[in-house]
Amino acid sequence: MPLPQKKRWESMAKGLVLGALFTSFLLLLYSYAVPPLYTGLASTTPEGAAPCSPAPREPEAPTSANGSAGGCQPRRDIVFMKTHKTASSTLLNILFRFGQKHGLKFAFPNGRNDFDYPAFFARSLVQDYRPGACFNIICNHMRFHYDEVRGLVAPNAAFITVLRDPARLFESSFHYFGSVVPFTWKLSGRDKLAEFLQDPDRYYDPRGYNAHYLRNLLFFDLGYDSDLDPSSPQVQEHILEVERHFHLVLLQEYFDESLVLLKDLLCWELEDVLYFKLNARRASAVPRLSGELYRRATAWNVLDARLYRHFNASFWRKVEAFGRERMAREVAALRRANERMRRICIDGGRAVDAAAIQDSAMQPWQPLGAKSILGYNLKKSIGQRHAQLCRRMLTPEIQYLMDLGANLWITKLWKFIRDFLRW
Repeated sequence: MPLPQKKRWESMAKGLVLGALFTSFLLLLYSYAVPPLYTGLASTTPEGAAPCSPAPREPEAPTSANGSAGGCQPRRDIVFMKTHKTASSTLLNILFRFGQKHGLKFAFPNGRNDFDYPAFFARSLVQDYRPGACFNIICNHMRFHYDEVRGLVAPNAAFITVLRDPARLFESSFHYFGSVVPFTWKLSGRDKLAEFLQDPDRYYDPRGYNAHYLRNLLFFDLGYDSDLDPSSPQVQEHILEVERHFHLVLLQEYFDESLVLLKDLLCWELEDVLYFKLNARRASAVPRLSGELYRRATAWNVLDARLYRHFNASFWRKVEAFGRERMAREVAALRRANERMRRICIDGGRAVDAAAIQDSAMQPWQPLGAKSILGYNLKKSIGQRHAQLCRRMLTPEIQYLMDLGANLWITKLWKFIRDFLRW
């Protein structure tokens, strides 16, 4: 064999060995970074752990932000149960800004940008947790466990979450997470979503890796069995338990109205709930479900559908109690203020593809194997009055977490590997 050809074979052999070793390392890292799906409640903090003991606060001047005659005091203790694919990243940015503005204490995950999801939340997962520690804001992805979360915040903390039409959520989740759900790899058609919905039981494996992303994801995030028999009385019991635990359940489809209700609940100012839409997919990556596929997606996510119907009804009862005319006025004021900030902050006035984002600090996290999430370019000439607010409103979740002091070493390592391999 000629020498150059022999060297080529040796080089290929070395590459294969190094590739195998590197793949093994990645699998080991991922097995550490992603906990088992069915981690039970037994893994949570021991019952003897001391509950939160908040220090007394200085009284604050009342504000009339919520329109009440006697005024109220802004609430600073908040638990946001961050559900997946529900505009929750946009709401997260609102909470980050409020907490940073007022010097509040966040309960951050340790090493990652979630609390070892999809395992159940436990107090011990919080960065720098000590028994008896108290936090103002908890808002990162978790699989909810009420007693564990309750033990970290003051007794008067507000609990909030956000829901979305289950068929639309399923569509978004399928496109965002589908590539990391192995049973979808069996789908061979061009429209994998439509192929799956034609006969989901043929492909779905409830014990499959990451299967929770593709059925009743809201129910799962809230801590319940997403494969529960729809005829079980536990379904309604769980829905009523959510109603008891949460002071406000927002709806993604009525996001502005939801923020008005949130502002009223928390006694915040209009500036506190201004927002730009974050973590949104580009239009070409958002195929709309047809009527038949929409019905199939709803039926496949029947537990989420029942949950959503219940809280859709309660949402509009809250709007009625707030006052329809008052709601219309406050939504209009919010939209005017958001439009003003858009003109002040955003270069070009709109979101752009990842390739067009000039500042790496503004690059959002992308799904594996795609660059479908939009981001923004910050205007280069912004007045001193708005410069800080504009940057904070446009900063993606991962970068904002690091700015606030979260330890994200696993997330950063995973990003480095993805960038290196161009995933």
